[in-house]
Amino acid sequence: MRRRPLVALSVALGAAALTLGLTGCDSLRAGASPELPLWKYRPSGSLSVVYKKQIVAEMRKVGEPYERGQPEIDARNRRLFVGSSDRGLYAIRAATGEVLWRFETLGFVQCAPLYDAAEDVVYFGSNDGALYKVKAATGELIWRFSTNAEVARRPVLERGVVYAVNANDTVVALEAKTGKLIWSQHRTPALGMEVAGYSGPLVWRGKLFVGFSDGTVTAFDAKRGDEIWQPVDLAAEAEQRQGEIPTYLDVDTTPVPDTIEAGAVVYVGSYAGGVWALDADSGTPVWSNPAVEGVSELTLWTEPAHPPRDGKGPNIPEKKLLLAATGTTGLWALDPETGRDEWRRSLPDGGISAPVAVRGALLVNTSKLGVFLLSPTDGSVIDGIHMVDGSSHTPAAHGNRAFVVSNHGDLLSLHIAGPTGR
Repeated sequence: MRRRPLVALSVALGAAALTLGLTGCDSLRAGASPELPLWKYRPSGSLSVVYKKQIVAEMRKVGEPYERGQPEIDARNRRLFVGSSDRGLYAIRAATGEVLWRFETLGFVQCAPLYDAAEDVVYFGSNDGALYKVKAATGELIWRFSTNAEVARRPVLERGVVYAVNANDTVVALEAKTGKLIWSQHRTPALGMEVAGYSGPLVWRGKLFVGFSDGTVTAFDAKRGDEIWQPVDLAAEAEQRQGEIPTYLDVDTTPVPDTIEAGAVVYVGSYAGGVWALDADSGTPVWSNPAVEGVSELTLWTEPAHPPRDGKGPNIPEKKLLLAATGTTGLWALDPETGRDEWRRSLPDGGISAPVAVRGALLVNTSKLGVFLLSPTDGSVIDGIHMVDGSSHTPAAHGNRAFVVSNHGDLLSLHIAGPTGR
């Protein structure tokens, strides 16, 4: 059976810095303290609310009271595309929150949509098991392909081919123009329990990389679908270390590409086996950090080389961190070269989204508390906004603007001030 929802995972209480950020935040829900301005008790004022709009229809809500996925930003046309628990995909005017159109499916839309500017279309998956292509201007259906299991990870578009993974450990490659199947690969799901969520596809260097619920990671030829790697069994590594078969085997993180001194690698996270860097050509492990248990999302954060703030001396070199969001051991920052811990922050009860880079900081949602702006250097809280119902959505950001969907179905448009406040 699949263990759901992700927010039910047990985690430790938050660190003191995060607690301070929360107690300084006013609630966004009506009735909490409506007479107080939003900035009244917030620590730095780096986050401010531009608008809040209810976009999910109360009468159409079905099942769990959580909104998942991530908004997709079309910056040129100033639109957002957002999936919802009311079984719809919404197109929204970014400046005002006005709903432009809504496309109905037969299941929750927990998938982060993919916007293609070249065709002005949107690709997205639904829990009804289908992958959709619709016109971005009108929401008109172009094609629908049934994969026979929920599609909740963002698809990938590469050279006229759309790649997607479903909850039944099936990978499909479709002709983007017609939705015709080019190839598919299926791996028998693991027996027993697995954690909510699963890997999405990474297409890089002519290969498609993906993780499966049985704890393996592999690479396929992106054109033909042939298996290139011998599957790397991260669950077996965890079993050898622990002396018993792990309760949860999953590799739920979408692989992340990078080039380090050792060469081209992909980073993957095993729920029981920690975080790994695998050689992109062979799958050979480059390093692993088994302490990072419960990982659900990986993000590579990069700060470009830049002159010192006072303008004196040589440039500060580029800095990279591999960020691992977990439901059990907190938020981690790892050295991409070695996998060594740079810092770790405990988290409050509930889940945490993938960190999103914005204005030199990191924006994260917590499933029971709200949205927070963190320092990439040590994970300390810069600012935060408390939402009574929390948010299970991953934020989306462009420039100094970010968008968050609460578990209540509210869309929040946020302004993020830079370090100088300007």
